[in-house]
Amino acid sequence: MQNSSAFVNWFRESSPYIHAHRHRTFVIYFGGEAILDAGLHQLIHDFALLNSLGIRLVLVHGIRPQIDHYLKKQHHASQFHQDLRITDKAALQAVKTAAGLVRVEIEALLSLGVANSPMAGAKIRVISGNFVTAQPLGVLDGVDFHFTGKIRKVDNMAIDEQLNLGHVVLISPVGYSPSGELFNLSAEQVATEIAIALQAEKLVLMTEQNCQSARTGQTIAQMTALEAQKFIEQEKLAISTKHALQSAIQGCKAGVRRVHILHRKIDGALLIELFSRDGIGTLISSSDFETLRPAVLNDIPGILELITPLEQQGFLIARSEEHLEINIHDYLVIERDGLIIGCTALHKIPQSNVGLIACLAIHPEYRKGARGTQLLEKLFSKARQAALQQLFALSTQTMQWFIERGFQESHFNELPASLQATYNHLRNAKVLKINL
Repeated sequence: MQNSSAFVNWFRESSPYIHAHRHRTFVIYFGGEAILDAGLHQLIHDFALLNSLGIRLVLVHGIRPQIDHYLKKQHHASQFHQDLRITDKAALQAVKTAAGLVRVEIEALLSLGVANSPMAGAKIRVISGNFVTAQPLGVLDGVDFHFTGKIRKVDNMAIDEQLNLGHVVLISPVGYSPSGELFNLSAEQVATEIAIALQAEKLVLMTEQNCQSARTGQTIAQMTALEAQKFIEQEKLAISTKHALQSAIQGCKAGVRRVHILHRKIDGALLIELFSRDGIGTLISSSDFETLRPAVLNDIPGILELITPLEQQGFLIARSEEHLEINIHDYLVIERDGLIIGCTALHKIPQSNVGLIACLAIHPEYRKGARGTQLLEKLFSKARQAALQQLFALSTQTMQWFIERGFQESHFNELPASLQATYNHLRNAKVLKINL
C-alpha cells in the first residue's frame, strides 16, 4: 500500500508536466557509449514513452566509441586535436560504418512492439535523412581536419514536417555537402543546432557522468547560462561535461528555453528529470529557474494552495481570496518552475512608520534551503525603502525562528492601535518586533 500510495502521488504530481510537454519539441542527445550499454533497451523504452505522450521527439546519437573500435580493428590510430577527431579517409570509412550500423540498431529497438513488452502496440515510425548540410572544418592551428565538418544549415522545415506526422526523427552525427561529400560532425553540436533551428522547448544532453563540482563533489541542480560559463572557467571538468555545458550555453543564448544535462547511466533519469519538479540532473536556462519576486494576481491560486494547509493547522490566520486580491501588492513569492513554494507579506500600518510581517510560509518540501530567510531579508529591504522603522510579527509556532533573526519578544500593548483592534485573543499569538 505504501508503494502504491507513492506511485499515485508521483503520478498526480507528474500530470502538470504531462500536459505541459504534449506537442512540445524535445531534442535528446545520447553518446555512442549508450549504444554499447546493456541498459540501452530501457532508454529506448523511455523514448517510446515520451513519444506516446505526444512529445515531438528528435534523437541525436553519437558514434565516437564505434569509430574508435573500427579504426582499432584496422590498426589505424584515432587522431584528435582540440578534442575534435581528425577524420582522414580511413576514419571517414569508419564513420560511415558506425553511423549506419548504430542508426539501424536504434531503429530496430524503436520498432519493437511485441506483446508483454513495455513498447507493446507503440507502432513508432522512425525517420532519418539528410537534414543537416555541412562543410569542411578546414585547417586549424596548421592541422588539416580533412572530413571533419561543421554545420552549415539544418533543414528545420523538413524535420518539422516529420514531427507533425507523429514520427520520431533520428539524426546521426554526419552532414552532407551540396557536392555529395559526407562530413563527420560533433553529435552534441548537431543536437544543439537542431534544437536552435526548431526553437525546441528542451534540449536534453545525456552524458557519461553527472555535472558536478570537482571541489565539492555535489551535482549542480541548476544554473543560468552566465553561471554555467563561470562554472566552466572555475572548475576542472571532464571533457564530455565541458562540451555539454558549452552546448547548453549556446542553446540558451539562441532561444532554447531549457537545457538538461543528465547522467545517462541512472535508470529512468530522463523520466525523473522531465516529470518531477526537482528532477535529477542539471538544468541550464537563460533565466533563473527559481525566482523571488513581487506577487501578481495570477499567483493567488498558488498562494492559497500553499497557505491553506497551514491555516487549517492553525499556523496562519485564514485569508480569503478577496483579501489577497486587495492586498496583492504587499506580497512576495518564491516561484519554482511555476509552483509557488514560498510567500510572505508586508502590511504597512496607516499613519505610522510601522509594518506587520504576515503570511510567511514555505512549502514543506523546500524548508531546508534558507528560503524563509531570503523572504525576510527581502521584506527588510522593502520596509527600508518605505521608510519604516519598526516591524511586528505575530506567531504561534515560529517564535524562535524570528528571535534567531534579530526579533525580540514584545507585548500586546506595544502593538499599534489598529493591530490591537484586529488581534485574535483566542489564538493568543506571540508578539515579536524588530527595529530597523
